[in-house]
Order: sequence, then structure tokens, then C-alpha cells
Amino acid sequence: MADKESVYEIITEKMIKIMEAGTVPWRKPWHGGSNMPRNLSSGKPYRGVNVFLLAVEALENGYKSPYWMTYKQAQEHGGNVRKGEKSTIVIFWKSYISKELDEDGKPKKFFVARYYRVFNLDQTEGVKIPKGRAIDGPQEIKDPIEAAEAIVAGYPNAPKIKEGYPEAVYNVDADMIMVPSLAQHHTVEEYYSTKFHEMGHSTGHKSRLNRKFGTERGNHAYGCEELVAEMTSAYLCAESGISMSVIDNQAAYLAGWIKTIKEDPKMVIKAASQAQKAADHILDRKFQDQEEETEVEKAA
Repeated sequence: MADKESVYEIITEKMIKIMEAGTVPWRKPWHGGSNMPRNLSSGKPYRGVNVFLLAVEALENGYKSPYWMTYKQAQEHGGNVRKGEKSTIVIFWKSYISKELDEDGKPKKFFVARYYRVFNLDQTEGVKIPKGRAIDGPQEIKDPIEAAEAIVAGYPNAPKIKEGYPEAVYNVDADMIMVPSLAQHHTVEEYYSTKFHEMGHSTGHKSRLNRKFGTERGNHAYGCEELVAEMTSAYLCAESGISMSVIDNQAAYLAGWIKTIKEDPKMVIKAASQAQKAADHILDRKFQDQEEETEVEKAA
């Protein structure tokens, strides 16, 4: 375990190490839906930055199972982790009750970042799968384009989307997304990843999730919002089975993000959490712990 600041640093260093190896963690092809990384014991999907950390780890090591567990959980399910296997870090938030009282006179709750180590099911032997858990590997989505269109069409309280513009942009004042047409993109995957990116921005509107927008390129708020939109696009691309497009100058792209993230160790964790909420909003999904996740963001 570690204190709040060191957890931010550990996760940020891990993400930077992935990027320095030439991988864009939020653009690496990974699977969504029922194939999202999940904890074996609870069956719950991991959320926020943990999705990217586990997805990259699975892809780089060829793990097919969506299930992850601690060393102790592997033993609780009748098996063990194979000798020599390396663990992966995931973050969680531990809640504490403060001596201070809130405006209603109740003790305040606060959250502290912690981490623990997990292993993929493919790194274990003898582990018994709980009843009701699917054990198949990633399932291919039959028609990613149809699935992507369904996501766009299903966006509740959506902004207007207009096509045929020379560049992609979200106008927060007009609450309007403007993107180049499909014919103006090199690939259909690029078209949807671009549209999903701008949809991610649009969730920050005051009528939706009410995020702060950075208006000047290069400042911290602008960089954080761009990362939220990038990660939102990744969640939605994974959900639909669309592979995010290849970046023309990936080295420069990565160098820019490494510099930005190094300046603020909290950025990756906070942006990933906000992107998760943005994707949930677009997909019109509700999770039991969303209210607590909002409090966690405040703690960050």
C-alpha cells in the first residue's frame, strides 16, 4: 500500500513507461462490453485508469481472459499463481470517516488512493471459475460500424452533429459537434474515433456532466480535457469494436503527452475517471458506485 501522492506517481510512471515504449495506452486495440477487464471474485468490471493498465498488459502478454485476481483470490478459488508470473498494479479508493462534520452535521467521508496487485486468469493454474462467469476469450463484434452508429444514435440529450467541415471541433456555446464527413476521412475507423472524441468533449456541457473546459491550447485545463476526450473515444471504440486510427506522427504525439502528464501526476487518473463517466453518459449506463466516483474525483 502507499499514500495518496505516491499512488498517483506510481500509476503515472507506469503510464509513461508504456508510452516511452511506443504505445498509446488509450489507442491500443482492446475489447469492450462483456470482455472488459473484470475481477474474478466480484465479477465487476474495472473502471477508469485500471481499464487501460490491464488492457495494455493483456495485449502485450497475450492474455485472453478478461478476469483478474489478487494472489489471495487465486488461492480462495482453489488455485495459485504460476511461479515467476509478474503482477499488475490497479488503483482503488479506500474511504475513511473524518472527525469533521458536513453541513448536515454528519461526519465527512474522504477517500485515499491505494493500490494492489493482480494477476490474469491466464497466469494461474487450478483456479475454479465461479458459476455464471463466461470463460471464453474476447468476442468479436459482428458489425462494428452498426454498433458505432447505434452508440451515436443512442446518445441521450445529444448535441447537434453537423458534417462536412474541414476539421473536427465541439462548440460548447452552440452545443454543436462539427466533423469532416466520412468521405473526408482516410478510414471509417478514423471517422468514428474522431466523432467519438468530439462526443466526449460534448459531455462536459453544463446540461450534461458540467466539466470545466480549457479554452487555450497548451494550458493545463485544455490538456486535461483533450485527454478526457481521447480516453472517451477509446472506451466507445472498444465498445463498438472499432479500432482507433493510427496516428500520423505517433512519436511527436506521445512526446507531447508524456511532457503534459509529467507536469501533473494526478492528470491520468482524473482524466480516465472523467472519461469513464463521459462514456457511461453517452451509453446511457448507470453504475452503483457512480456517486462515490464523483466524490473520488473531488478528492483527486
